[in-house]
Amino acid sequence: MNRDTDYFDIFCKLSRAFGTAATQNELLNLVVDSAIITMDAKASCLFLSDDKNDFFVPVAQKGLSENYFHASPLKAMGIVKAIEKDGFLLFKDATTDPRLENHDAKKEEGIATIISVQIRVKRRTIGILSIYTATPRDYTEREIAFLRALADQAGIAIHNNRLLSRIEKNATLFLDFASSINSTLDIQKILKRLTEELCDTFGMKGAAIRLIDEDNQTMKLVASHGLSNEFLEIRRTINTNTTARALKGETVIVTDAATDQRLEFREEMKKEGLKSMIVTPITVKDKVIGVMRLYSAEQRDFPNDMLLIVEAIAQQGGLAIQNASMYMQLQDAKKSLEEDVWSHRSWF
Repeated sequence: MNRDTDYFDIFCKLSRAFGTAATQNELLNLVVDSAIITMDAKASCLFLSDDKNDFFVPVAQKGLSENYFHASPLKAMGIVKAIEKDGFLLFKDATTDPRLENHDAKKEEGIATIISVQIRVKRRTIGILSIYTATPRDYTEREIAFLRALADQAGIAIHNNRLLSRIEKNATLFLDFASSINSTLDIQKILKRLTEELCDTFGMKGAAIRLIDEDNQTMKLVASHGLSNEFLEIRRTINTNTTARALKGETVIVTDAATDQRLEFREEMKKEGLKSMIVTPITVKDKVIGVMRLYSAEQRDFPNDMLLIVEAIAQQGGLAIQNASMYMQLQDAKKSLEEDVWSHRSWF
């Protein structure tokens, strides 16, 4: 690429193009295409983080053979530490550099130099953009600055695309659950479906809904999904820390269950394979009647849009319980009235 190319003009065109990408696949392909064109490179590959397995996995590429593209994913922790120091890694001779593996495969692929830049969202590295050239080359500070800006722009676009997808998914979940409330008065069926759909939608390992048993000052299990009987049978009182806070109307977030001192059952959660948790109240007419817990097998943060939809669905759960309770009361009243009518008729 000509060193005097106006990067600003190219960057503006790319920014406009990012705004037109309809799907994440289109967006990722646009990123790798742009990297090749602007750097006059042989190939490019974009890796995104897989938090569950601590890997960066290839999700889009151009210019690499299938055999090379499906090589082993990058181990996340080592790459992140190395790349975050300067924001990029340069391998001038990729076929001999001791920091890299599979030198013969790179030589056979016709790769000479590799430069990799981090893709960030809110100061967190979510991906790696790698550019491959067929001949050895150096990169100027200006070229590196452009690649890093391209990667940052890609990070923003990927984040926005994911956010839009989550919003659409959240809206669908909410509408589906609202529809299920209107389709049946079987409260156990509704709450069971609620726990299943929340786990499936948000990638949680398990969920449990407990209602207040005022007579025994405990939390009675009414629905669950994905959790062992041993874990569910642990006696829960209304005075445990996270429960007490939720019963006051607060949504409690536990990012690291292994170290959070608010938890009374850290060892039990560790044994169950649970690392993060959301605890949110279930209310009926402004009165908290229970608590819903969502458990994650991975240590994770929970975005605000997710917390909002979880709280909204917990409110819908309270509405479902109220509707079912009112229906049962009406049925009891109807039965009592019928019995009273028949007893009066026997007088004549």
